Amino acid sequence: MASSQLDRLAAAMLSYYAGDPARIQHFLKVHAFSRLIGQAEDMDKTALYTLEAAAYVHDIGIKPAEAQYGSSAGPYQEALGPAEAERMLGELGFEEPLIRRVCYLVGHHHTYTNIDGLDYQILVEADFLVNLFEDNASKAAVETAYTKIFRTETGKAFCREMFGL
Repeated sequence: MASSQLDRLAAAMLSYYAGDPARIQHFLKVHAFSRLIGQAEDMDKTALYTLEAAAYVHDIGIKPAEAQYGSSAGPYQEALGPAEAERMLGELGFEEPLIRRVCYLVGHHHTYTNIDGLDYQILVEADFLVNLFEDNASKAAVETAYTKIFRTETGKAFCREMFGL
């Protein structure tokens, strides 16, 4: 579980999204928030490692969704992303239990009901922190997300601080 494996995954995702700096910036920011929240919430090392891998590849389904459907809508990402993530993680030598969990998270990260696990919750919160900013969300939208989505103390604090709630 050397960090160099995560570094290779980040590099692979940079190549995957070559020429698309907005998507590269997005997954790097989601990874940074995921890591910060996971550490502050005292995740165990294995769960944090899995979360970090999932954060890097969480939107990997966008490219096949756009190619197949001309849309990056969440349901298309969730349907097509796990196979892409499995391929990339397998090529980089990640272990099967991690691959299975990351693929599950990729296949559910736009589903906000029945969140099962701290890794899933944190990934959703980190993605929301970045999307709310990138989409220039209204104060009302931020407040709604804060109430309906955020559950970790760290994620809630980041949301309050970032958006002045």
